[in-house]
Amino acid sequence: MADSVAAHTGKRSPWSGGYSPFKVEYGKLMMWFFLLSDSFTFGALLISYGTTRFATMGWPDPNKVFNKYPLGGDGNSPLVFVSIMTFILIISSVTMVLAVQSGKEMNKKAVVKYLILTIIGGLAFLSCQAWEWTHLFHEGAWWGRNPFPNADGTLSSPNFTNFFFTITGFHGFHVFSGVIINIIMLIMTLCNTFEKRGHYLMIEKAGLYWHFVDLVWVFVFTCFYLI
Repeated sequence: MADSVAAHTGKRSPWSGGYSPFKVEYGKLMMWFFLLSDSFTFGALLISYGTTRFATMGWPDPNKVFNKYPLGGDGNSPLVFVSIMTFILIISSVTMVLAVQSGKEMNKKAVVKYLILTIIGGLAFLSCQAWEWTHLFHEGAWWGRNPFPNADGTLSSPNFTNFFFTITGFHGFHVFSGVIINIIMLIMTLCNTFEKRGHYLMIEKAGLYWHFVDLVWVFVFTCFYLI
């Protein structure tokens, strides 16, 4: 049917060649659908956290919970470490943008360079998160355990740590998945897969996923570390 439409109109049918009626490549459209569904999951978790947070009389002060960092953290530097983590993730998003742009320009060398930088940024973020989890565990924090008192000095419930480890762990899993995806993209680039296809469209799809992960972190950062 698509061929007959093309024959009568002289134009390529939007259903042929893997394109949707919205003139968007099907793979990219499906990625948007996936990210939309994933945003519902993160949204549900964060809304649940916010509802519990503001329905509770007392809550730990993030300035006292997240006040240390490796190699010299003295407990008087609130949010320094998580700010470094956030900066790393933002920079990795910039290098991902540059990788996508280089792909559009069919610049294989630049794509390889920026993908490697993005992967390094993702691994650095995961390493920081691993240190933070380890530090909190040694402080006595885990699912079902909350050693941090409320800001008013009263005894706190484990809701804070339950939500923290669940949501940041879920986000960390997404970052880890994004690193794996980018490694696969790097291998395919080095194998000239995209050069043979004549386009780097898969790099753009991977970029959508990576930017989504970065955007979600903004909300996670705000909910847990700032409020």
